[in-house]
Amino acid sequence: MTALPAVARHLTAGGTRVYTLPLRAFPHFTANAFLVVQGPPQAPTYTALVDMGSAHEDSLADLHAALGEVRAAHGEAWSWARLDRLVVTHPHPDHAAGLPAVRDLTPAPVAAHAWAVPTLEHPQTRQEAWRAGVEGHLVWAGIPLDSAYAARLRRRAENLMLPRGVPVQTPLADGDLLDGVFRVVHTPGHDGAQVCLQVDDLLLSADHLLPHNSPPLMPERYQPGAGLRHYLASLGRVEALRDVTVALGGHGGPMPDWRGRIQALRARYTDKRAAVRAAATTPLTIHDLLGALYPNLRPVQAILLLDQTAALAEYLAAKGTLTETRREDGAALFQAAG
Repeated sequence: MTALPAVARHLTAGGTRVYTLPLRAFPHFTANAFLVVQGPPQAPTYTALVDMGSAHEDSLADLHAALGEVRAAHGEAWSWARLDRLVVTHPHPDHAAGLPAVRDLTPAPVAAHAWAVPTLEHPQTRQEAWRAGVEGHLVWAGIPLDSAYAARLRRRAENLMLPRGVPVQTPLADGDLLDGVFRVVHTPGHDGAQVCLQVDDLLLSADHLLPHNSPPLMPERYQPGAGLRHYLASLGRVEALRDVTVALGGHGGPMPDWRGRIQALRARYTDKRAAVRAAATTPLTIHDLLGALYPNLRPVQAILLLDQTAALAEYLAAKGTLTETRREDGAALFQAAG
């Protein structure tokens, strides 16, 4: 069993209590949900649950246990019946797939970015789009159609982001002030529909800012709003925020030096871009670039790094740093320009 961190309490400059609820979203992989509370602990005037983990039974059990700890150890008299709001930061299964189970417990209205609404209300829409596009993506990336990579990408195309659809009462846009509590910052890149949420001097940074890892990216050609171009622009949007003293991400612990984390992420992607350019001395497919960059690649990393390599090559080609041509079979070939 994965050992979970304890529930952590954060007090904003305005007196809002924000509780980090660590969950086993999947075996050996944790994610954070957040309970946001205003008003007296014995009679809260506002409570919201931000993200709700996965549909995995361990995740749901951890959510119940963490919320019970908030009540027992911190004296917060919240309840499912009087919960005011459910917020989804982005429609990925480790953050949103628990939504249908939570919807069965509370009538609280759901808020998510407007671009997330189709996926949350009709999960099969994204599944159908992936199914329709996967063979073309395999060809574009130069992935052998009978390879293990191709099989894994086809299996991924069959995945639903959540088990069943849930209506979204409040579509969000950048700059919205949700319930007078959350300032919405649209941060596409990791997912086109991702939002960060500012509460007083605290930022719930979803998977946009994480304390130890860069978030997985896929190319924009796979999903509108995804890709490195959007991710870097979103880093700038977050960096421009004022009065934020700490960021809490969708995984891991708090980031008091969140601006330093942005600088580190920018530097990391500068190094990644340089590595791709250095590898592409001759025309290479995405599949070939992956092998050149990661000769000792572990299978558990393969698909995420394949996505990332495609996102980097796409970005560099758009900037003119790489040239993109086509092989006779339709595979894209990338080579350093100049």
